[in-house]
Amino acid sequence: MLPSTFIFLQGIGESTERLLWESGITNWKTFLQSTALPHISTARKALYDTILEEAYAQWHQHNSRYFAQILKARDHWRLYPHYRSNTAFVDIETNGVPSPHGEITVVGIYGRGEMTTLIQGETLFKSRLEDELASYDLLVTFFGSGFDLPFLKTTYPDLLLDHPHLDLCFAARRLGFKGGLKSIEQELGCNRATSLEGLTGWDAVRLWEEWQNGNSESRELLIEYNEADCKNMEPLADLICDRMIREYGPPGKVAMTS
Repeated sequence: MLPSTFIFLQGIGESTERLLWESGITNWKTFLQSTALPHISTARKALYDTILEEAYAQWHQHNSRYFAQILKARDHWRLYPHYRSNTAFVDIETNGVPSPHGEITVVGIYGRGEMTTLIQGETLFKSRLEDELASYDLLVTFFGSGFDLPFLKTTYPDLLLDHPHLDLCFAARRLGFKGGLKSIEQELGCNRATSLEGLTGWDAVRLWEEWQNGNSESRELLIEYNEADCKNMEPLADLICDRMIREYGPPGKVAMTS
């Protein structure tokens, strides 16, 4: 999907991009190889060629940060098929007090088939968090642009978060889904363990308080809850991005491909 994207070129929006696709210009390669394009002057095409050649080079170098800069946040979903194998699914838990006075209690990071859980007072430090995230090409959250990432930046002002970021909440809204993560999971058939059914973010606050008062079972349940939030975002992202490609991608592109 990424090398079929033209909307980062100045003057090209979704309508013009679709006109290009429908005229057979479905990727950067065919654009660069074409001598003339509909609705694009020769001078402008030469300018676009220079930009696309740079994008092509950055794509082959797997430089996702470059595309974080040239694409609008609402279009970062287009990066997911290409960077899926090196994506971090991130979710935080807090003590229930809003930022900037609240505290992060747990940060969960799921990527490359492994779960990392950073816990306040044990393993959650700015340097460790930054090291864990640095190796990933893309971050995926659910409403992370409104909660998780701003909370992290408030807690750790110098934390480097220059990744492209796919917020599944807003991608789901574009497809017509409503509600929070759990309700959309159920609608799409992403099930949770029986022990986690009905638990919400406020239960995570309660479990943290119980844990601090010595309840080891609450500790395990909180970690399990956070892990489910992270891991369930992967199949959810797959489903949402497949549907986004069908809805907003080139004609005939019906599955996630790079």
